[in-house]
Amino acid sequence: MFTGRTDVKLIGPLFGAALALSTAIMPASAAERISIATGGTGGLFYVIGAGMAEVLNKHMKDAFARAEVTGASIENIRRVAADQVTFGFSSSSTLYEAKSGEGAFKQAQPVAAMALLYPAVLQIATIEGTGINSIADLAGKRINLGPPGSNSAVLARRLLEAHGVFDPSKVQFLSYTEGTKALLNQTLDATVVLAGAPTSALIDLGAQRKMRLLSLDESKIGDLLKKYPFYQVYTIKPGTYTGQTEPVTVINDPATIFTNSEANADLIYMITKTIFENLPELAHVHPQAKAISLENATKTPIALHPGAKRFFDEKK
Repeated sequence: MFTGRTDVKLIGPLFGAALALSTAIMPASAAERISIATGGTGGLFYVIGAGMAEVLNKHMKDAFARAEVTGASIENIRRVAADQVTFGFSSSSTLYEAKSGEGAFKQAQPVAAMALLYPAVLQIATIEGTGINSIADLAGKRINLGPPGSNSAVLARRLLEAHGVFDPSKVQFLSYTEGTKALLNQTLDATVVLAGAPTSALIDLGAQRKMRLLSLDESKIGDLLKKYPFYQVYTIKPGTYTGQTEPVTVINDPATIFTNSEANADLIYMITKTIFENLPELAHVHPQAKAISLENATKTPIALHPGAKRFFDEKK
């Protein structure tokens, strides 16, 4: 015959043990789910982020990694800072400003670097028939600056302002894929992509129409480089895109991966270790991924997360 007292004595210890077991299991299960904030599907953040997810799923025990489509750098930083994703991609300049509480960020964000990846260059593209041959020709023209909240929009505005051709009434904020479609449909005159070259959105554009990439005027950007020293002048070599016969001078804002400064050090160590011990495999995802190296990985615009630093220290 059961009594209330006997029932409680039996259930209490069992419930306590079950609760303790579930509590012990929960952190491990959460750590296995790795979400990666990337960018639009037409950009390199997404392509390489998806490649990283594949590497992690294949080589990191019990990992379940997934690349998420986002608005790129600024959105990624906000989501990482809010613990909504495990790690993300960012341009170096945006990550620096986030840590310093500058630019788009009213206060310093709790972020730490994981690794410097590869050159990410602002490419301004147009097609035949627009009459545009230089950045100066963009005056009064309709131009896509990239996704809203993205670093491409920030950098493109700064570059256009430096050349004296920024007109807020003429700009749009579309994804890279939407921007190239609008250019082909003649609802835009030019579009930008901030990514490693070559990048899929512009490869596709060049396959459909004769594309022209616009070189910056180095005499116009002295003040820009002084104010934002993390930017670099970079040359896209001839032949990078079909029909490109001349070098193109652009701004480089290197891509980085980063995480929350309070993220679990063991988890970040394992993610970093898995990615960098399988770089040859990641290099098959896109030619630009071949530029990712142990040699350059620690040249980040902000301090490394302790988990990432531990891995790179072991490789010295």
